[in-house]
Amino acid sequence: MPFYTRLAMVLVSLIALFYIAVLGKSILAPLVFGLLFAVLLLPLANFLEHKVRLPRSLASLLSVLILVVVLAALLYIVGAQVSSLADDWPQFKAQVLSSVNDLQVWISHKFHIRIKQQMTYVNNATSKLLESGGSVLGDVFVSFSSFVLFLVFILIDSFFLLYYRRLIIRFLVSVFRDENSNVVYAIIAQIQYRIRQYILGLLLEMVIVATASSLALWILGINYWFLLGLLIGLFNLVPYIGIASALVLSTLVTFATAGTAKLLLVIGTILGIHLVDSNVLLPVIVGSKVRINALITVLGVIVGGMVWGISGTFLAIPIIAITKIIFDHVEPLKPWGLLLGDERDEKQPEPLKKEIQQQGADVTYAPEKPDQ
Repeated sequence: MPFYTRLAMVLVSLIALFYIAVLGKSILAPLVFGLLFAVLLLPLANFLEHKVRLPRSLASLLSVLILVVVLAALLYIVGAQVSSLADDWPQFKAQVLSSVNDLQVWISHKFHIRIKQQMTYVNNATSKLLESGGSVLGDVFVSFSSFVLFLVFILIDSFFLLYYRRLIIRFLVSVFRDENSNVVYAIIAQIQYRIRQYILGLLLEMVIVATASSLALWILGINYWFLLGLLIGLFNLVPYIGIASALVLSTLVTFATAGTAKLLLVIGTILGIHLVDSNVLLPVIVGSKVRINALITVLGVIVGGMVWGISGTFLAIPIIAITKIIFDHVEPLKPWGLLLGDERDEKQPEPLKKEIQQQGADVTYAPEKPDQ
């Protein structure tokens, strides 16, 4: 076909894919999250099924329940820390009022705006906020309900993906010709291995960032240092956007509890940890698992945020990693896989059967035995 025909077909296909992604956000986003969790829980489900001799349904259900227990324990720790913040609310409120008064005096001296005039601006803004308070509370309730429903769909999708994993693999193999079955198994194995390594690396990075942030804030003598460090580590899971949210939250808490004296120290510390994380931890611990260059990562996070919001910013990197694995194994698409990858991939092509078996991936190559 002529070049302009192929170009038109590619553009129409991309537009259709993004249109379907936007329309199917409520279905596709939980499904992709469920796929990530299912890949992460696959070794546990295999252990329960083959070693403990549990039925596949019970093994899949127990794996998902263990994930729920871990997430509930994490939420409990965060909630316990937040409750300690609530216990100190009177002192917290007094410190906020004192800091606000100091800020008003500083603005009055620096910008020659009288305190009475500042209070007029604040009162007008407060009255407008109260007028729309009902709609704001309604939006918050709807958002919370949607979030809970989103989590339920993720857990359900994770269970069914674990339970029907053999059926799904048989379907993927049967879609293509028999001579391509090895390539299909290689792609499935690589996706499982890369995504699992990416998630584990992301969790390890979260623990390191949370520990370093907590220690740094503790050394600076910041109140609620453990809570802030934990939130910085959790927010760091969302690329680029998370660290900005953590910085704003830490700045507000520091301003309310310690005034402006340690504000710059906290901002500098968090930015320093973020620079070390972005330039050292992220490339070594996470970037080496997915082998995606920084330019594609940034563009993917931006496009993911435009299409799926916060979920898209988190899912962008795994989706690009899966896309790159497929491109690397399909001959006409290999140049696009090269574009998505890092320069180190030029001398390290994606392995097929031999290296995947050495990595201990969970997919067998015999078409008649797609056990995992």
